[in-house]
Amino acid sequence: MDKKGSHHFLRYWFPVIFYCLVIFVQSSHPTIEETPDLPHIDKLLHLAGYAVLGILFLRALRNSRFKDDHALILTASVLFTGIYGATDELHQHYVPFRTADIWDVFFDLSGGFLGVYVYQVLLRKYPKIRRI
Repeated sequence: MDKKGSHHFLRYWFPVIFYCLVIFVQSSHPTIEETPDLPHIDKLLHLAGYAVLGILFLRALRNSRFKDDHALILTASVLFTGIYGATDELHQHYVPFRTADIWDVFFDLSGGFLGVYVYQVLLRKYPKIRRI
């Protein structure tokens, strides 16, 4: 990989891979026995966490060879986020004291959609974000 290619990878794709690794490591541990007594807090955490992943996928894909196909990068960002969420739930099925939940996958996919949508709104409102 040349210098420009490695810079591009580190700037755009490394954050995606690192964040996926953080999710994987967190999912590899048994559930914390004491969680805040807030209804559906776990679903809100899935929504927020996967909104970030959706933004990271969109940011990386916006700077790829597919950058001119706007619909493709929006759709791919949401789908990749949802697919990663589904594989993470499958992974949790095999972790002691963890369970897989189809509703978590729904909130992961919804979070990806929300993150992509919010990032697109911010890009329109604040064009300087494009440089990030």
